[in-house]
Amino acid sequence: MKFVFIRFYEELNDFLPPEKRKVRFQVHITVPQSIKDLIESLGVPHIEIDLIIVNSNSVGFDYIVKENDDISVYPVFESFDIKNVQRLRPAPLREPKFICDVHLGSLAKYLRMAGFDTVYKNNFEGNEIVSLSAHELRTILTQDRNLLKRKDVTHGYWIRNNAAGLQLKEVIKRFQLEDLFCPFSRCMECNGLIKIVDKEQIIERLEPNTIKYFNEFYTCISCGWIYWKGSHYKKMEEIFKSIK
Repeated sequence: MKFVFIRFYEELNDFLPPEKRKVRFQVHITVPQSIKDLIESLGVPHIEIDLIIVNSNSVGFDYIVKENDDISVYPVFESFDIKNVQRLRPAPLREPKFICDVHLGSLAKYLRMAGFDTVYKNNFEGNEIVSLSAHELRTILTQDRNLLKRKDVTHGYWIRNNAAGLQLKEVIKRFQLEDLFCPFSRCMECNGLIKIVDKEQIIERLEPNTIKYFNEFYTCISCGWIYWKGSHYKKMEEIFKSIK
């Protein structure tokens, strides 16, 4: 029987069972296989990896593992200079745009509310998500790690949290979007842009109490959804302040 030794660092441990986190462990190999296939067989999507070191040398995903290899796998680096080794992730997309899988409808609304271009449908198929991601240069946000293991996925992230507010904070931190907020500029419902609208133009669509207590209104230029600064606005404003 042939073995290799492997350790995962930082947030890559989120994909592992507790007994394999932050420790070097032994993995049995039976046939020649690429290091990408080995890593993904352990549950870690390639899209989350920035650097692989084997026996003190950086390698690519096509490296064929050998008996007794000593492997270290690292996530995205933000503070360390690794320009002289073989980085595995593609360069970040210049304009942050996202596509959310079917499990992340609330996160999609939060991202839109923060001003980020975010596509979502509650009946998205995996192939459609990957195709749109490539065609429109969107980063995939998903809770399906198998989706991120597909070879044609170039930009993606596995969402760890379950609550929408925490998911929003997670995405902002992961992609360093703190200075790119443009709150309440996109429609929560359709992702269209929002513009201010005169109250008299939409008064027939408003409830009596809304007419009585509010005078400043906005509408989506795509779907016509109407917005005003009610209690939900104040709640989201506090969330944005806490993140920034």
